[in-house]
Amino acid sequence: METPVANEAALKYIAVAGPTASGKTAAALAIAREHAVEIISVDSALVYRGMDIGTAKPSASELASVRHHLIDIRDPLQAYSAAEFVTDAQQLMADIHARGKLPLLVGGTMLYFKALMVGMDAMPKADPALRAAIEAQARTQGWAALHAELARVDPVTAQRLHPADSQRIQRALEVFRASGQPLSSFHSTHARAAAADGDTVTGSLLISLEPADRAWLHQRIAQRFDAMLEAGLIGEVKGLRARGDLHADLPSMRCVGYRQSWEALDGQWPMAELRDKGIFATRQLAKRQLTWLRSMPQRQTVACDAPDALAQVLARVRAFVTDQP
Repeated sequence: METPVANEAALKYIAVAGPTASGKTAAALAIAREHAVEIISVDSALVYRGMDIGTAKPSASELASVRHHLIDIRDPLQAYSAAEFVTDAQQLMADIHARGKLPLLVGGTMLYFKALMVGMDAMPKADPALRAAIEAQARTQGWAALHAELARVDPVTAQRLHPADSQRIQRALEVFRASGQPLSSFHSTHARAAAADGDTVTGSLLISLEPADRAWLHQRIAQRFDAMLEAGLIGEVKGLRARGDLHADLPSMRCVGYRQSWEALDGQWPMAELRDKGIFATRQLAKRQLTWLRSMPQRQTVACDAPDALAQVLARVRAFVTDQP
């Protein structure tokens, strides 16, 4: 069974994608000041309630300035999949069109974007027994060894994953062991079909914020993580731990920043190392996001570190809106 791709009318949208700290929220709010839009969050961390500081969730005033969707829709104990996102986003896009507005999809979870744009073959569901076996293997051999195993059975997925990215390595190996097929094969069927059709969807605009100078993005990432620490990230994670029903292996607690904070509070390494580990993990996330973006040839790239980046974004949106019937 395959994730259905919405019809052309339902897919009419503007999208702003980019790595973390590239200025997506500011661009989205600027677009919303000029055009009748509603924002659909494309972010696997913003779906969780009570996770505000470490996700750089839009402020109350920003949320009030334009209608937002798919933020605070799950408890951190719950999972949220790409397939669920596609279903929710397609319904929201239809509703937004019915209100006479354009959907504005904004975020950095590239799997969600790709699933929405080209679809995904249905993957095997999570298998607790397989997952436990993989975790046991990791405890004895280390995640680097499992990454090497993944490189043998699914080199495409292994190439885009860091050897320490345990969550994604685990899922990729789980999919392979359950189905005998590499995870990358489930992402490729619709992508090949889309490429044969020119890999474009009439009525859509995908703007990709990508830095010309990676050092600029690294500086922004460091500034953002420092701001999170100052705003009380550790206290937020302590509050989540105090619930008693959350644990480090949940998808919510594996989000960048939360995972490193949880491990520091567990005493896995000194709290003084949290800043460096959090910044490094965020840089790795940004690198993966940029790799995903480069696989989307339909995107229109704007250098987010250019002095006129916001003006470029707005100009492209104006041209798109003007050309729409």
